[in-house]
Amino acid sequence: MKLKIFQVDAFTGHVFGGNPAAVCPLEAWLDDCLLQAIAEENNLSETAFFVATGDAFELRWFTPAEEVDLCGHATLAAAHVLFTHLAYADPEVVFHTRSGPLIVKRVEQGYSMDFPATRPVPIEAPQKLIEGLGKRPKEVLEAFDYVAVFESEGDVESLKPDFLKLHELGLRGVIVTAPGDQVDFVSRCFFPKLRVNEDPVTGSAHCELAPYWAKHLEKNQLSAAQLSKRGGRVECEVKDDRVCLVGGCVDFMIAEVHIP
Repeated sequence: MKLKIFQVDAFTGHVFGGNPAAVCPLEAWLDDCLLQAIAEENNLSETAFFVATGDAFELRWFTPAEEVDLCGHATLAAAHVLFTHLAYADPEVVFHTRSGPLIVKRVEQGYSMDFPATRPVPIEAPQKLIEGLGKRPKEVLEAFDYVAVFESEGDVESLKPDFLKLHELGLRGVIVTAPGDQVDFVSRCFFPKLRVNEDPVTGSAHCELAPYWAKHLEKNQLSAAQLSKRGGRVECEVKDDRVCLVGGCVDFMIAEVHIP
């Protein structure tokens, strides 16, 4: 069996930037163990698989370690593959996922994704979080990740996390964030439990970050930068219980997976 696979850099306008995702279109679902094995072999933060179902698509995401409930950059990459390589002609595509229906549209800046908003709630900072980050945040919140808020972009940029300590925490991962110097807010995202110590650009994290910063900055349209080594930009708009995320994609590789 041979499967077409695409590697796409998402949330960027150039190769070697943003967050790379593998995208594998399927005619029908394969065994979950095989999907996980392909994702582990790819060794990217996410591999996306989709299957056509009526006028929409079922979409699933796998890290090298496990399937996840929500992934922004691999959704962006999957839409890019459909629009750019698979002659998908409609103006928007609907993906059915573990997190409900997700809609991606073509826009001037690339692609716009409509995701559910998640509003983090304040908590007392876990000691392991402080030890893992090596610096106490001014505020810690909880959603499906820990969100650690710092005073400045420089604070976020200078962190040198202890990933073994962060791995011991209970939630999916840790997002650190602060007001930006050139954008509304910046972030970094650490997911050692998913075997992704630092994710280059994380769409799902902005479903938590955008509502927080929209409230604190009193604006619903926000520009964001993720301060990973590769770097990436995300434009966000908060609309009630939804977040629209906008970013670009570029192709890196088109290949075939050979399965005995």
